[in-house]
Amino acid sequence: MNMKVHIIAPYESMVPIIKECISLFPELTINYSVGDLTTGAEMARSEEKKGTDVIISRGGTAQLIKKAVKIPVIDMHLSGYDMIRSLTLISNLTDKTAIVGFSNITSGAKSIIELLDYPLNVFTVSDSNEVAPLILKLKNLGYQQIVGDVITVKTSAAYGLKGFLIQSGKESIIKSIEDAKLIYGYLNHKNNLAKIFEQFILKDTKNMIILDDSNQILYEHLTDFPSNPLSKGQLYMLNTDLMMNKSTVQTHFTFDDYNIHVSGSSYQMNDLHYKIYVLEKSSIDLFEQKGLIKHTDSISEPIAISSKAMATILNHLKALYEKNAPILLQGEKGTGKDFITNYIHGELSNERILITIDFEEFTINQLEKLPLSKIGTIKVKNLATVIQHEKVARFIKDCIEWKTRIFIISETPFANEMILGTKMNKILLPNLSERKEDIDKLSQFFLSYYHQNYGTTAIKIKSDALKCLEEYHYPNNIDDLKNVIKQIALNEKDYVIHKETIQRVLSNEKTATNLIIPPIGTLKEIEKEIILAILKEENNNQSKAAERLGINRATLWRKLKE
Repeated sequence: MNMKVHIIAPYESMVPIIKECISLFPELTINYSVGDLTTGAEMARSEEKKGTDVIISRGGTAQLIKKAVKIPVIDMHLSGYDMIRSLTLISNLTDKTAIVGFSNITSGAKSIIELLDYPLNVFTVSDSNEVAPLILKLKNLGYQQIVGDVITVKTSAAYGLKGFLIQSGKESIIKSIEDAKLIYGYLNHKNNLAKIFEQFILKDTKNMIILDDSNQILYEHLTDFPSNPLSKGQLYMLNTDLMMNKSTVQTHFTFDDYNIHVSGSSYQMNDLHYKIYVLEKSSIDLFEQKGLIKHTDSISEPIAISSKAMATILNHLKALYEKNAPILLQGEKGTGKDFITNYIHGELSNERILITIDFEEFTINQLEKLPLSKIGTIKVKNLATVIQHEKVARFIKDCIEWKTRIFIISETPFANEMILGTKMNKILLPNLSERKEDIDKLSQFFLSYYHQNYGTTAIKIKSDALKCLEEYHYPNNIDDLKNVIKQIALNEKDYVIHKETIQRVLSNEKTATNLIIPPIGTLKEIEKEIILAILKEENNNQSKAAERLGINRATLWRKLKE
């Protein structure tokens, strides 16, 4: 059977299982990629162009892909084993938990929860647009953790809740491939002539939208956009121009960081009117400059506030943020300055964007060009390197006027609380040794993270083992704790982490810390080796590597090319 199947895994840890399943179907051409939600839809469009016959994905990602392509899409259902394994892990967590998802997840979950008497509530959605309102409602009801598919986990993180992903096993993937073979057997071969005409037209047209006589979208081909970028109002204006004035229309639309030029034409066939719009995208470079990062990632760590110190600090930060008061946030490396700033922004920014300005690289003359009306929060780093104080002082005052919140991030103390003529509200983040009550929650979160992303076995920490973690000294605070939990998770073969495993790992950590190995090579060569090592740890994700190294992506790219 000359059939091409492409599996779009919504998360990375599904890949090893997919590879194992592929070998069971030698008669098929099966490829895979990793992408969730809109990214998955983009991949599906690309695969459709390459001649893929069937797409396999899961949950919310599969629902979006179905809307994006014209070829069959198999929604991978969860097996009973998948559900029991995930619900057993979830039941060990103490946070108030809800399961949210499409019926392919929740129908099986309800039966298992009733059978095993787990303290979990189940909520079913029929469309991805229902997820966000439901998550917000559950948050207001006091839920702290949401369990479900990728779209559920992403939305939960956006609202500051913990998300737990229910993962698919080998049985589910094999069943999906068998379903793909069955559906493909019922389909006729593609219309080759129509395909030739389509490819001929699209060769020189990157983005095209066709509307029918009822102004409903009949066809989309979009390579520069994850989905149709034109709003209903913009399409209505274009349709009206074509209907009332002329058979063609030309116009521009401006978005946050790009422009779109639209060319429209009207055609009539068999008393029906069709409208074809060709879109050309051009960039606006306001957020694409050296020393400036526009943040789009979700929150990736929990807010651990079991300690009185952190609970008080979080309340103070929220109050200062709501009052539009500039904040000086100080703390040693790894105390969570960046994360808590991202968290406060995500909680209170009212959907405006978050950016970081690093004055070691940012051109100060660009400050006045930033669209403050679109920016909710600005993290400022390396302020001590600024020479033109008056420009930054004026910028801070402009931010206050536009209600754009300012965080001055620093690892070293300032001489006083007056920075560039503006009174700062200084908040000192404590070291991990001063908030040991938070180690339990942080450790459990990191353990769950490595279980889902690396497929580690352990899902729980014994009380005497936890005491070892609380008594250990972490020079780089939360960063060190995360690394220690990673080593423990990789070395523990049991489902419960034992004291002996932690003692062995911590002993090795101390040995590694005390062992000094002189680097070999020139300074530039050593620097490049460090960058390559960080890239490898971050799976070649340049954004994450640059953030760990304290530089932007442009600097990282330049150093790799040197």
